[in-house]
Amino acid sequence: MSIIYQEERLSAILDNLQEARSLSVADICRLYNVSRDTARRDIVKLTEQGAAIRTHGGIALQDFQNKILAYRDRLQAYSDIKMRIGKKALTFLKPNGYYFFNASTTISCMVRQIDMPIHVFTQSLDVAELSSQKEGAAVHVFGGKLNLENRFFFSAESMKQMESIHFDAAFLGAAAVADDGVYYEDEEDAWISRIISEHSNQMVILTDHKKFNQKSRFKAFDWSHADVLITDRALTERFQTSLEAQGVHLILTDETK
Repeated sequence: MSIIYQEERLSAILDNLQEARSLSVADICRLYNVSRDTARRDIVKLTEQGAAIRTHGGIALQDFQNKILAYRDRLQAYSDIKMRIGKKALTFLKPNGYYFFNASTTISCMVRQIDMPIHVFTQSLDVAELSSQKEGAAVHVFGGKLNLENRFFFSAESMKQMESIHFDAAFLGAAAVADDGVYYEDEEDAWISRIISEHSNQMVILTDHKKFNQKSRFKAFDWSHADVLITDRALTERFQTSLEAQGVHLILTDETK
């Protein structure tokens, strides 16, 4: 009976995945009234059968494998590397400066380490929350409709507000970086970054090495709009030469393998 019960439950989990696209261990426990150990065994069974893939803390459909991980999953992945990248970026901050931070896990890692009074401007729910806990930080949030997956706000009105401010520097993460520029998964995210690039004295791009192997749909700007790229591994000679020709200063963390 237990084998039949598990098979029925596995079938139900797959039906749920068709709708929800991903489920956490906690979701499976709640939906099917099972223990965490049972939920984990179900996940192992489904992944062994090739019906789904593992994610940080859960399971997802196969067609999600090449897509960008959900925000909270990405936050766990390569967090040490992202913290080191974020730490390098702190040198570009000055007390009471006006800075823009976009919705990015690497940017969130930077914000966690800020220890001076600054003006924070962001469309990111997570950056706003982290900044609100910083003593002396003045937090300004651009509002609009919340993108639930990547946790940022967007509206036409907020774009107008961004155009009316000139920032001392902008710190941007990316969904993908390529020879020809910086890319994002959401068109709105790319649009925001493009506007910000036109209203900042300095553009600092923070990204880990995985983003050099990713592909994304919407280009925000080419490298001529960037001033600094902070990453954790050496670039190809061709890419580095191209950046230097466009005046982009490359900064590497101590992760060089």
